[in-house]
Amino acid sequence: MTPKVALVTGASSGIGESTARTLQSIGYTVYGAARRTDRLQELAADGVRPLEMDVTDEQSMKDGVASIVADTGRIDVLVNNAGYGSYGAIEDVDMDEGRRQFEVNVFGAMSLVRLALPHMREQRAGTIVNITSMGGKIYTPLGGWYHGTKFALEALSDCLRLELTPFGIDVVVIEPGGIATEWGSIAADNLENTSANGPYRRQAAAVARSLRSEANAHRNSPPSVVADAIAKAVTARRPKTRYAVGYGAKPLITAGNILSDRQFDALITRATGVPRN
Repeated sequence: MTPKVALVTGASSGIGESTARTLQSIGYTVYGAARRTDRLQELAADGVRPLEMDVTDEQSMKDGVASIVADTGRIDVLVNNAGYGSYGAIEDVDMDEGRRQFEVNVFGAMSLVRLALPHMREQRAGTIVNITSMGGKIYTPLGGWYHGTKFALEALSDCLRLELTPFGIDVVVIEPGGIATEWGSIAADNLENTSANGPYRRQAAAVARSLRSEANAHRNSPPSVVADAIAKAVTARRPKTRYAVGYGAKPLITAGNILSDRQFDALITRATGVPRN
């Protein structure tokens, strides 16, 4: 049988790298995409095909998908993993940065969906996997722009699922909790660059400490738990619509569903160490 073909974005590290390796290990032909192909050389040595792609550049995405289809004649799985966390008080974050957060985390993902779907519809099969976060169901202080992108990706995924059912295409949402990647330190850096010296500085200091916390780092799950969930989803005859995996994901999402807004506000304020006054 012809191997199925997967495209994984943000494959140069963390969840993307682990997912590319896992899908390749179960028999997929995997294209690992990143802005810099030099960071994909270890993946390439292990059989993953490196692909230069910038999810904020429409032509880059068009060229990447066209290259995959020209090489293999198909695309079976799209894993939208590329993204980052832009933290900072909403008042402090420059609107250009807010737009960039949506360009990377939402519009890039949806552009790739639109490019992959004609091929999946022709095959009458395929799986779209959108990596959101437990942050697509809950919220934290000073994370408004980031959470906004993840909430949006959740809603878009639900609508896509309904639209694509008649074509035999599955849409799966993966909601990671705390994962041992560079994400937390990058988000903390963004936060300090934005809000460390203004009126939100006490909140910023507390949230940055939480994002970099050694205790949280020890509890965080390895990226492989996300990769394993993705592998389970794309090989299932009827995958679940959502997989909440990794440290804290299920209990915090459950708490968000059960508690009132004020109760959850108090919970997450205590958890992040933010001063109340």
